[in-house]
This record gives sequence, structure tokens and C-alpha cells, in this order.
Amino acid sequence: MLDVDELKKNYRSGGSTQTVLHGISFQVAQGEIVALVGASGSGKTTLLNLLSGIDTPDAGSVRIDDADIHAMGEPERTLFRRQKIGFVFQFFNLIPTLTVGENISLPMELAATPAPLARERVQTLLAQVGLSQMADRFPETLSGGEQQRTAVARALAHRPKLLLADEPTGNLDDSTGGQVISLLTDLVRTEQTTLVVVTHSDAVARAADRVLRLRNGRFVDP
Repeated sequence: MLDVDELKKNYRSGGSTQTVLHGISFQVAQGEIVALVGASGSGKTTLLNLLSGIDTPDAGSVRIDDADIHAMGEPERTLFRRQKIGFVFQFFNLIPTLTVGENISLPMELAATPAPLARERVQTLLAQVGLSQMADRFPETLSGGEQQRTAVARALAHRPKLLLADEPTGNLDDSTGGQVISLLTDLVRTEQTTLVVVTHSDAVARAADRVLRLRNGRFVDP
């Protein structure tokens, strides 16, 4: 479902060039959960940005559901993200002026999902993440774990083919983080969504089907 081929990324500063990714290649099957691990500065977040099409590579390709996202123009790539990719972030990134239900519904509004179907999907997801009674609450009234469960539901609302998560438990205590990653992996498997997750957490890595370790922009053996 995800096919990354010889992906390279350089950053230029003044007269010097720093290579962040050195020809990264890997594949991820539909429904597989893959953890990207490595020290700070190893290239994990850069790789995630390239997988999403937020950043562009200097060489190589990223194919998602057989579409080369970096062969697209920016408007087409933006539309592709709205339809095919979901995101979970470390700091939740919920919109504070929207309720829990409205936050979850947002990706479906952007994808022009009919309102009755969107409302039904929101109710289903609220039940799955244990927030059925909180649809009308605002993010600031929720605990960190509840905010991240809302973010997980929002990321899956439009049934993306690929879910990208950047340190999804990094802002939570160990107990709450464990609950969130268990919920996330259970939902991903139920939805048959492909998950690529950047993490420093051993617990998150253990929940994955496969671990890819980055060091200085290259994959290394575990």
C-alpha cells in the first residue's frame, strides 16, 4: 500500500548541504503497523513529512495506494491528503473553538461527506474511543488522554488508507499513553488502515508489526 523508493532529502544552509535521508527504501502492506524509531536528528520526522507530501524529496518516490504523491501538483496533493491520509500528532492539534464531535467531523466536511453519513460516523467513533457522552464538550475541558482519543477518532473519520502518527503518546503519562496506543492499534486493525508511527516509546514499538530503525538518515539493523 505504501512504497518508498530511494528517498533522499538534503537541507542547505549557507554554503553547506546536510543530507538528512540517504536513499531510504521500504514497503508497507495494507493494514500493517510499522514503527519508525531512532534518536533525535536521525531523520524520522523528515521521513514522515515526505510520506505525507508536506515536504518534497530531492530524489526518490513515495507511492500511496499506487499514486506517486510527489508527481502531483500541490493542489492535487492537498486533495489526496484530505481523502487518503490521516494524522495523529503529539500535541493533539484539536481546534479549540469546535466541540469534540465537530473536531471529529471536520475531515469528513473537507471531503464533502453527506451530513447524515458524517453524523453516523461521528457517533460510531465516539463510542469506539469511549467518548459517547462528550460530543458537545470543548477540548479544553478534556484530559490529555481524552484529547488524544478525540484526535485518533478525527484521524480515522474519513477512513484514510494511510495513518501517520508522530509521537502519539509523547505528551501523555505512561498509563494514559498505553491506553491510547492500545486504542489506536485496535482501531487501525478494525479499519484495516495502514499505520506508520514515529516513536521513542518501547511500548509503542512493541505494539507494531514491524520496527524500522533510523540512524543518521539510514535504516540500521535492530
